[in-house]
Amino acid sequence: MADQLSPDEKFDLITRNLQEVLGEEKLKQVLQERELRVYWGTATTGKPHVAYFVPMSKIADFLKAGCEVTILFADLHAYLDNMKAPWELLELRVKYYEQVIKAMLESIGVPLEKLKFVKGTDYQLSREYTLDVYRLSSMVTEHDAKKAGAEVVKQVEHPLLSGLLYPGLQALDEEYLKVDAQFGGVDQRKIFTLAEKYLPSLGYAKRAHLMNPMVPGLTGTKMSSSEEESKIDLLDSKEDVKKKLKKAFCEPGNIQNNGVLSFVKYVLFPLRGEFYIKRDPKWGGDKVYTEFEEVEKDFAEELIHPGDLKASVEVVLNQLLEPIRKKFELPELRKLTNSAYPDPSKTKAGKGAKAGGGGGGGGGEDDELAPSRLDIRVGKIISVEKHPDADSLYLEKIDVGEAEPRTVVSGLVAYVSQEELQDRMVLLLCNLKPQKMRGIESQAMLLCASIEGEPRRVEPLDPPEGSSPGERVFVEGYETGKADDRLNPKKKVWEKLQVDLKISDECVAQWKDKQLMTKLGQITCKTLKGGNIS
Repeated sequence: MADQLSPDEKFDLITRNLQEVLGEEKLKQVLQERELRVYWGTATTGKPHVAYFVPMSKIADFLKAGCEVTILFADLHAYLDNMKAPWELLELRVKYYEQVIKAMLESIGVPLEKLKFVKGTDYQLSREYTLDVYRLSSMVTEHDAKKAGAEVVKQVEHPLLSGLLYPGLQALDEEYLKVDAQFGGVDQRKIFTLAEKYLPSLGYAKRAHLMNPMVPGLTGTKMSSSEEESKIDLLDSKEDVKKKLKKAFCEPGNIQNNGVLSFVKYVLFPLRGEFYIKRDPKWGGDKVYTEFEEVEKDFAEELIHPGDLKASVEVVLNQLLEPIRKKFELPELRKLTNSAYPDPSKTKAGKGAKAGGGGGGGGGEDDELAPSRLDIRVGKIISVEKHPDADSLYLEKIDVGEAEPRTVVSGLVAYVSQEELQDRMVLLLCNLKPQKMRGIESQAMLLCASIEGEPRRVEPLDPPEGSSPGERVFVEGYETGKADDRLNPKKKVWEKLQVDLKISDECVAQWKDKQLMTKLGQITCKTLKGGNIS
């Protein structure tokens, strides 16, 4: 097919559905002369999820346009990103990524023989590359390095040098992979502009950059490997897919931050060219859409019900996932999955992870006391009023990224005014058993810092600036753990974990000296140094 396309048709295919292209003229010039060489890299950290079908569908476009495509398994980058993948797991995670991404490509009909697969450490530890890293580090300022990685590298109060090196190494990859363009998400734009600025200083050519939009996850925020509720794993069962889609944020008529609708736009239409809605005849009957704009228009006008949209996406998604699930039923691939991503809650001290050793087992806690079992999320208080039957209690409606806000009863009347709570962002523990408080069921616990004394002082915890409802909170080193659907009150998991939840002298929330985080940074409070969290 590529041989039959004109350079302009190839350009249109390469750039369709992208949010931004830097260096369009360079692309057009190359396409007039020869096939484009492009690479896509992925840091081998958390498990790939269904949002990876978005770049995979673009890779299919590149191949249809005749591009020479390299896929980079960026293992060294994975370690540099705040040690999300410890050294002892890097090789296993590279193998997992290679197997699962090849399975994804096969499931959408992409011929693997046209692709080149490269592991980062195969060339990033060479003498030449290492010297270029030092050359680059003598030119790039701390400000530029930190700014470039702001949306990609995990941000902490005191950044490690590894995170500052990360953007420069990604820039050098363009030269060492000998490509004309790099493809990635728009969250990598600052890294791309750093490459454009500094590669010519080393005597290397400036490349073009192709950027996908960021596809919302199921909670309406970015789909993330570390946010269990925001994503569907590639190995999730049909039952899990149904359950997660059922809970997905998908308000009637709302086309903003709609992960289900975005999946239709960026995956299903590019791959299949159409979308089939199956529904009851009284609601219009079945319909085949050949343009995404028609789907979006009908959903915005509430001609497509969220339930019908989710059910139709579920069918196609399971068709894409079934060959991947089947492949990973092989004993050697099941073993690889379990070895590359050991369950933090089952990692014993001295087995599989060193105490305090980064992102492995979090220091060897027993399975009763893994903080990843807590479903803590960012919430936004959308209304607050006095409890009708209790002067000391507030009744709040709090958005935690679900279809409906949760009702929460909190004893904050003596400590925080209604005006201070209205519209503020808070932290909620969402998987406790709901409890009735003076006749009204509280569906979550609002987490606060407190210091006992006369008087007692209490402050709600603060998520990082820019947080959105539904974002998951995790403890450093426990990013990949899965929260319980419901904490068993008889086992007192919350009570046992709460003992070690404290506020540091810098007003940072911690569990056993490990920080509570979202993808945007630390959880804090305003003034209660050394306080407890309850």
